[in-house]
Amino acid sequence: MRSAALVPFLALPFASCAVFEAAEHEAELRTRLEKFVPVEISADTSHLDASEAAALAHLVEAAKLMHPIFLRQAWVSNPELERTLEGTEKELFDIHRGTWDRLDEECFLADCDASRPDTAGYYPPDLTKEEFAAWVAAHPERKEAFEGLFTMIVRDDDGGLRAVPYSEFFREHLEPAAEHLRAAADATANESLARFCRSRAAAFLSDDYYRSDMDWMDLDSTVEITIGPYETYEDRLFGYKAAFEAFVTIADPEASAALARYKEELPAMERALPIPDAMKNPNRGTESPIRVVDVVLTSGDTRSGVQTIAFNLPNDERVREAKGSKKVLLRNVIQAKYDGILAPIARELVVPEQVDFIDAAAFSNQTLFHELSHGLGPGKIVKDGRDTEVRLELKELYSPLEEAKADIMGVWTQLFVMEKGMLDAERRRFLAPTWLAGLFRSIRFGVEEAHGKANMIQFNYMLDRGAVVREPSGRYRVDFEAFERETSNLVHDICVLQANGDHAGTARFFERYAEMGEELAADLRRLEGIPVDIRPIYGPDHDG
Repeated sequence: MRSAALVPFLALPFASCAVFEAAEHEAELRTRLEKFVPVEISADTSHLDASEAAALAHLVEAAKLMHPIFLRQAWVSNPELERTLEGTEKELFDIHRGTWDRLDEECFLADCDASRPDTAGYYPPDLTKEEFAAWVAAHPERKEAFEGLFTMIVRDDDGGLRAVPYSEFFREHLEPAAEHLRAAADATANESLARFCRSRAAAFLSDDYYRSDMDWMDLDSTVEITIGPYETYEDRLFGYKAAFEAFVTIADPEASAALARYKEELPAMERALPIPDAMKNPNRGTESPIRVVDVVLTSGDTRSGVQTIAFNLPNDERVREAKGSKKVLLRNVIQAKYDGILAPIARELVVPEQVDFIDAAAFSNQTLFHELSHGLGPGKIVKDGRDTEVRLELKELYSPLEEAKADIMGVWTQLFVMEKGMLDAERRRFLAPTWLAGLFRSIRFGVEEAHGKANMIQFNYMLDRGAVVREPSGRYRVDFEAFERETSNLVHDICVLQANGDHAGTARFFERYAEMGEELAADLRRLEGIPVDIRPIYGPDHDG
């Protein structure tokens, strides 16, 4: 009798423990989910004519196909996991495009402690840098394919390595995407949109993106799309491989024209950079269109984790030298992030007397000049007698350093145009406080993420030199005079590292400045009630 009676008694604590652990795990998942506030992102499409509306529908369908491609690029098991997860785990998976939280790099699945792999899904999961380098050294004729932007690296049955072109590896999704682009080209009456859609459709099947990148630079349409493999952030092994993404947008020609005058100053900005003349890049094109747009839909890389507010493309240095690069500001996303995230952060962490110098216009300007600055400074360089690129020499360190450069140079270029009377000098006091609040916003993305690390570098550099000061209250103030001086110094230091293709020096720079101190970590914990980022909701007509 006692034995029988003990069975349910002894089982009860274990059952309760399992229930408790499940509830605890769900609570942790909800905490992670609450860091991303759902926000409806809408764009006015009521003024589109029939041809534009028809083209838009096909562009949306093409954009959606970037999702499964990027999912596989992010991790080999993602496609299977997407089909099996449910509930809050599936919601988080959809936000992060995988099982690793992109804010803290932790796997959020129950009983999972695996680290996010530097290989992402581009390489075999067990591949090391040493094995890759040895293979390329033993097969020099394959070096270009192995280090190229548009190949997946896989193992053969015998354990050897092989580079598979994107057009072959992702044919299942790229062929229908190309069909939708060609259908959009047939529907639209805009010649530049039709030309880009057709050449990008061809690029999906050939892996040659040069012609379509050139056509994208000339794209001038109310309905626009940016689609293809672009950024290399996801490849943390080498920074070689480009991730697929898409932006479908509605352009505002009047707002775009109001900002266009700044692009004319790019050659003068390049000449004025605080670096030796030999390190400057006077050969980049200066066409550099600027677009103010409202987002209809994003997909792929740009939809993972923290949402993009602006971008500067293409990244191909051949296109940049011929035509420059296009700066695109996502107006509806910028406003959503300012209202719900940056303004509340500023009220908590910036001294009250400087909070008044932070506003949405300054945030938008910093975003614009950040993107303009991507087109300035070293790009193609010569190292050890070789013609090369900064990206290839800095490898996995390129993206965070380039983001840090664009951020601080975004301040430097605003000061430049203010000195020329092109931007109201009364806005000068808005630069540093808005930049500082923006750092706090981006540092919360995680110091391993490219933008988070870039902002950590800037913060520590300025703190080290007294340009940013922490008050006993745990709030921060900017020393305006020191800030402007150290802005020029930081632009110099970063551009010199880039111009020299100095991987070792960049690594030392990161060791000194990219770590988060205990005081800042404690101060950031006061922001726990403020979302880290938005979770865009584009609506059933577009998001599917």
